[in-house]
Order: sequence, then structure tokens, then C-alpha cells
Amino acid sequence: MKIVTLIENLVYKKELYAEHGLAIYIETKSKKILFDTGQSGMFLQNAKTLGIRIEDIDLLILSHGHYDRTGGLYPFLEANSKAKVYAKKYLFAPKFSGRSRFIGTLFNPELLNDRLICVEEITEIAEDVFIMPDIAIVNSNDTHFKGLNINVDGKFIQDEFDEELFLAIKKDEKINIVTACSHRGITNICTAATNHFRLPVGLILGGFHLKDCTNKQYIQISDYLRILKPESIGACHCTGVEKYARMSADLKTHLFYHRTGDVLIL
Repeated sequence: MKIVTLIENLVYKKELYAEHGLAIYIETKSKKILFDTGQSGMFLQNAKTLGIRIEDIDLLILSHGHYDRTGGLYPFLEANSKAKVYAKKYLFAPKFSGRSRFIGTLFNPELLNDRLICVEEITEIAEDVFIMPDIAIVNSNDTHFKGLNINVDGKFIQDEFDEELFLAIKKDEKINIVTACSHRGITNICTAATNHFRLPVGLILGGFHLKDCTNKQYIQISDYLRILKPESIGACHCTGVEKYARMSADLKTHLFYHRTGDVLIL
């Protein structure tokens, strides 16, 4: 199985582009999967440079409704005529930073047509690749909702990201986790995966939303990861480079930063 970061905040490879966002391509024996689309259609150019045919992608999974994960949705749908789009029910809820800056995704029925599939339960989309739609908040300190709101019937309420989901990939009697921004908490995401599969964790890949976390939050999260003992951690995007550097010093687990154009073989 091949995992390629099509776009992320950082890039060091020539002829590739970066932006504040994330899009991850996953290729299994039977399916070609896209997990999120960055904040624009820029990932499409990166895919072309990397030799990945966007028109061949079978499935698109959207992790949550923020623009930096869904901004490339409609450019993708225009470039790919067959992929179904998997998301939770409230993906298109009107999301705001504070009460003035819209950071969500507009619903376009003309382009989505019959391509949108609402995920309500654990769904196997390829052999041993699962959409995990339920992230119970076991550790309430590991949530990242501050300053983020949704507008419900004209009233602003704190966004608790009920639509957030992640991917779990089972291989060699281990569970591998691909996450987005982990607004509901990377510890809660890992707990959801391990409680369901009852397997040790191999890889954790994605954004952990540690950039602006408190010291207390950081300590709790790093302590959890130390106890969990995943084989490797691939951090990126909203993890923040400063927190990544701190994690590199604090954790004995193999830790790496997964940048635009980086490839993993699972």
C-alpha cells in the first residue's frame, strides 16, 4: 500500500507546491483513495507531477468541513467523473472562525449530484481500509474547539466537529491511523481505533492540532503516545513545526514530518 501526501504546508521538492491544507493519496491493491483535498485545486498539479492520475481515483473521503481540507473538492469533482464522496452528515454546516470569518464549505448540488454518500457507521471502503466516523471524547482536555463556531438557525455555537472522521488501515495485526486535524483529539481518535480493533498501533499519520495547544494539553497527549507506543508517527499540517520538534525530543517512537510529495509504503 502506497501513501502519498499530495499537498501540505511544507514542500522541499522541486516542481511541487505547498499551501495551508492537506490532501493524502492512498493506493491499495484494489482501490485508489483520496483523503481530503487541501484548500484549493493546487494538489491536482502536484498529483500530475508525481504521476498520479486524478481521474483514476475511486473514492474521496472528507475528514471535516474546514476549507483547508475541502477547498479542492469541486476542482476534484470536475477532474474526476466517477469517485464517490464519503463524508458525515454535517460536513456542510456553516463554520466560522469567531463570528465573522467563514471557514467552511459551500454545498454545490450541481457538482455533487448523486456522488455524496453519508457515512453513519464504520465502513470498509477497500480491503482492511475503514472509515471511522465515531470519535467519542474520552479525554475532554484533548479537544481543539477554541474560537471555532457553527451557525445554527442564526445563532453561533461552539463547533465540536461532530462530522469529523478518520481512516483506519489494518495490516499485519496492527492498526494504522490516518487522521485530519484531530479537532476531537488525537488521543480520542487512537482510543476509538484501539477500542474497536483491539490491535496495537503501527503508524499514526496526520495533523494533531498541537500548534496552539496549552502546555497541559501537550503533556497529556505526549504521555498518552508514550504509553500507546505506536511504531511510528508521521506528523504534518496543524501539528506545528515547533510542537513537532518538541515531540522529536520527548518521544522515543520513530517520528517524522510528512511533507508535500513524501511517499510511505505500508
